[in-house]
Amino acid sequence: MTRCPCEEEVLNRIRPTPEERTYVRAMGERLIEAVERSGKAKAMMVGSVARDTFVRGDRDLDVFMLFDPALSREELQEQGLALAHRIAEEFGATWREKYAEHPYVNATIDSLDIDLVPCYAVASATEIKSAVDRTPFHTRYILGHIGGYADDVLLFKQFTKSGGVYGSDHMTEGFSGYLCEILTIHYGGFHPLLRAAACWRPGEVIDIEGHGAKEFEDPLVVIDPVDPERNVAAALSLSRMFEFVELARGYLAEPSEAFFCRPPSPPLTREVFARLLSARGTHLFSFTFATPDYTPDTVVPQLRKSAESIRELLERSGFPVNRIDVCMGKERSMLLLELMAETVPVMRRHIGPPLSTRENAEKFLEKYVREEVLAGPYVEDGRYVVELPRRFTRAVDLLRSKTVFDVALGKHVRRSMKQGWTVKAGAECWDEEFAVFVSRFLDRASPLARIKRLTGK
Repeated sequence: MTRCPCEEEVLNRIRPTPEERTYVRAMGERLIEAVERSGKAKAMMVGSVARDTFVRGDRDLDVFMLFDPALSREELQEQGLALAHRIAEEFGATWREKYAEHPYVNATIDSLDIDLVPCYAVASATEIKSAVDRTPFHTRYILGHIGGYADDVLLFKQFTKSGGVYGSDHMTEGFSGYLCEILTIHYGGFHPLLRAAACWRPGEVIDIEGHGAKEFEDPLVVIDPVDPERNVAAALSLSRMFEFVELARGYLAEPSEAFFCRPPSPPLTREVFARLLSARGTHLFSFTFATPDYTPDTVVPQLRKSAESIRELLERSGFPVNRIDVCMGKERSMLLLELMAETVPVMRRHIGPPLSTRENAEKFLEKYVREEVLAGPYVEDGRYVVELPRRFTRAVDLLRSKTVFDVALGKHVRRSMKQGWTVKAGAECWDEEFAVFVSRFLDRASPLARIKRLTGK
């Protein structure tokens, strides 16, 4: 099909060069040969390099080492890591162990970022023993169905990357590379995909093989072509899904290279941050504490759960919250909470049961005639009402108190906060380590709104 001129420009910029392709593939073949020479496992390249859908400069190479399924998990881990160590050393690589569902080795060889991942050589994706066992089937499926859509996948990946909705990690909650490939194949190219996405609604279901075996409640459901019980889009949040929908509508209305080029957004300076915050007239608070020593997949959901629980605590205590957000840093993590008010009166109204529910009304009366109250209980419109003193009239005192441990914090977050946490208010929330995060919090806008502001259209 005919492409927009801007798409040809983008493809010329993001397509891997023939030299890059040859170099990365040759390195993959050498690693596969080294694995298989050991006699311990078979090997294959997986991921976007193997599928020829990698964007120029994304020099990540994944080599999976496929072991006999008869091995126990402990034997797979032991033999897999030993083999990965040996190969990394044979290639003179700097390497380190990383952990997903089970350990693997991440190595740097001649400027390539290489993962050596042990998995089981199972007969089908429905027989997997761990999540990584599925990946070779993904690669084989895409290679068998990609046809002439490799350029369309590159455009889609660049489009989602530039729009800030690419990445299935817990911080991004966006589109994975495999999801991009499946959607492009299903819809038959980049443009048909955008036209379809412009009409998506929550609960959209795509089952390319027509073999879905269970129901999902995710915003977008894309049944894995190699596993009927898995949703490829499970990581995609409703917000990221509709940011993409917005981008698709904007691009179809007015195609532009701006949709593929995300300009660098430098963080605000401390002074500009303070000025913008003052102009809002709201009250910003930050929580910082040591980052728990676990993977982002474990920590980020716990940060979100903790921030939501603290939001609920603030709301219950009379402090209305506008927005919250979280950031997992290498050494420290931050929760940001923007409040509409930082102080509340000492008095709070507590509405009791209607007197028509006699038993409950009598219990309420008995309880509060014995407690220290500011007024009441009294009858108002047929119900008991009592006016009580608050424990905290300033949000900062509540946030610095041990009351925060009474709410449902994530397990590892709670443990980290028990070692100490810092609460800062207003312009003091500025922190060099979190400069980009706090800047984006204040300067929040949808991807299309940013593009329209940038292009003046």
